[in-house]
Amino acid sequence: MDDWDIVTGVGVTALGVASARAIESHRPDALINDPYAEAFVNAADLPQRLPTTMRELAGMPIPGDWLLMSRYLGVRTRFFDEYFDQAMAAGIRQIVLLAAGLDTRAFRLRWPAGSVVFEIDQPRVLSFKLAVLGAQGATPAARHRLVPVDLRRDWAAPLRAAGHDPAQRTAWLAEGLLAYLDAAAEQRLLGTISTLSAPGSHLAVEDFGQVEHLLSDGDLDVARQLWGIDLRSLTHDEPGRDAAAALRRLGWDVRTERSLVTAGRYGHPVDPSIARTFEASRFVTGELGTGKLGTGKLGTGKLRE
Repeated sequence: MDDWDIVTGVGVTALGVASARAIESHRPDALINDPYAEAFVNAADLPQRLPTTMRELAGMPIPGDWLLMSRYLGVRTRFFDEYFDQAMAAGIRQIVLLAAGLDTRAFRLRWPAGSVVFEIDQPRVLSFKLAVLGAQGATPAARHRLVPVDLRRDWAAPLRAAGHDPAQRTAWLAEGLLAYLDAAAEQRLLGTISTLSAPGSHLAVEDFGQVEHLLSDGDLDVARQLWGIDLRSLTHDEPGRDAAAALRRLGWDVRTERSLVTAGRYGHPVDPSIARTFEASRFVTGELGTGKLGTGKLGTGKLRE
């Protein structure tokens, strides 16, 4: 699928993540607060509306482990929010969100003066997002630059045309992206990022092993029946892929953390029914060409909502 919108193909997965962020935001012990996630779900024209609260989720015909996936996505979102805390504390003011989807960090985080956030994704996905945020009266907290292009094509030139300066340090984020790329496309993506990064740039990615083993046949059947999405056809499951190793070869100083460890660090033990997801997922952060990666604890809180 070459040009998806928010209710087809990969676009539906962006809505699923927004649904999870809305559920997490409603929890009494929420790890994040995304005030716009629910509005995306409400605005989407899906045959079966996605849930935005635990009560709604519990009332849907979804296998039990789906009830708990919002916690994983809460952990993931919190980790990468804190990654940007560190990047901004290091003085980086240029941010690029790859496959931004319905990410609202440009609107919900407190960015230092002079910050610019670039968002790369399909044109119709970005148009939907801006329309919903506009209806909510949302205002970006940094200079906001949209780059409507498919990441499988040349995206470096459109990014530069939007104002990205490769001579300045950049904080990159590939969240929920690598699983949808084949191995060759992943290597091209990481190579392009490296080419566009000044020394001292930061990078963070979510890295799954073999993602297709994380969901049961029942989970996959429900996704297809309720929302018309065939996750098997969208993801790539080649063995031996290792984003951290690939980044080291490209000159990045890399640190990895299992999401299971991250959840524990946040004081949220993982329910056994989704432990396999946490065990398979790791968060990779890196810094380019400085000889060392900052070792300060994540979560300085400087960009908290």
